[in-house]
Amino acid sequence: MTAPASVVVTPPLSLYLHMPWCVRKCPYCDFNSHAVKHEIPETAYLKALLEDLDQDLGFASDREIQTVFIGGGTPSLMTGEFYHTLFRELRARLNLAPDAEITLEANPGTLEEGRFEAFRAAGINRLSIGVQSFNSTHLQALGRIHDSNAAHRAIEAARQAGFDNFNVDLMHGLPGQTPADAIADLKAALSHNPAHLSWYQLTLEPNTEFYSRPPRLPDDDRLWEIYRQGGDFLRQQGFRDYEVSAWSRPGQASRHNLNYWTFGDYLALGAGAHGKISLADGSIRRYWKTRQPEAYLNRIGSRTAGTEPIDIEDLPLEFLMNALRLTEGVEETLFTERTGLPLSSVAVKLDQLRDEELLEQHRLQATDLGQRYLNSLLERFL
Repeated sequence: MTAPASVVVTPPLSLYLHMPWCVRKCPYCDFNSHAVKHEIPETAYLKALLEDLDQDLGFASDREIQTVFIGGGTPSLMTGEFYHTLFRELRARLNLAPDAEITLEANPGTLEEGRFEAFRAAGINRLSIGVQSFNSTHLQALGRIHDSNAAHRAIEAARQAGFDNFNVDLMHGLPGQTPADAIADLKAALSHNPAHLSWYQLTLEPNTEFYSRPPRLPDDDRLWEIYRQGGDFLRQQGFRDYEVSAWSRPGQASRHNLNYWTFGDYLALGAGAHGKISLADGSIRRYWKTRQPEAYLNRIGSRTAGTEPIDIEDLPLEFLMNALRLTEGVEETLFTERTGLPLSSVAVKLDQLRDEELLEQHRLQATDLGQRYLNSLLERFL
């Protein structure tokens, strides 16, 4: 493999912030989330986040932060005052773009009166609302703490607080779910006129309660019908699936998501957060933070638990496993811009995939057939 040159065009830079606490761990959740036992130590966590950032400021240099995403856990458990102080301090240390997309994950059932207004006043301009389903029976099976009415109330409260740019997070392939159930969920979500939907299949992940005690899920035929009928419905309503599980109205795709899928850079702050950064010497590194909240809070010095370069041999797969998730793919020139490798380094494999009608011509984009067999396609680059 040809040695990479320095990255020709500095990738866009995002910031990911992790809030690790939740009310109760859901049985399907494999994220770094921890049920609250007492009060959330907001003051101590804010101090830790800023100390963490101060250690990593060299990664940011004077680069502009285009997007911020606050994930969890349940970030909406934190107060508006916490976020007001956090963003004041972030702006004092980082070059945050004036039009930065700033997204907060919020869960129904964790929102006191006036909390959305406080989030908006802190500078948050986009929400991702974790509904998962509007069917109370399915919500109970998923171990969620809210019911259908709470989901509707949360979305309306967000709209009344001035959030017109929001995502509704939904799952499909739920225990006992039919295609009609899935369509009903989508209709309920669209009744609130969201800009964006995350609509993804429930999977049984290791180290979760569902993995240990699996519920009975729909069979493959029913899963396909749910996906097919749901996709047809969303397209009829003016949404497009710009990524494997992300749907948006025209021009309202998540900018933060797009930076991930186009192999952009992102800083990481918070317990268990993962980051990726392109360095001036042409190398690209991934790094991750101390995972356990208590250890993160009490860490002296760097809170980075590990870091590793992406090997030159792995760069094509790393790039393509992100870019090919996008329905429209990316321009071929982006491969060199983001990896420092010439396109000729993978030309033979690309030609083979195009001969097999798995990739489009003159663009790094999977065909419909390629999307269907995307994992097998990507295995060619192992």
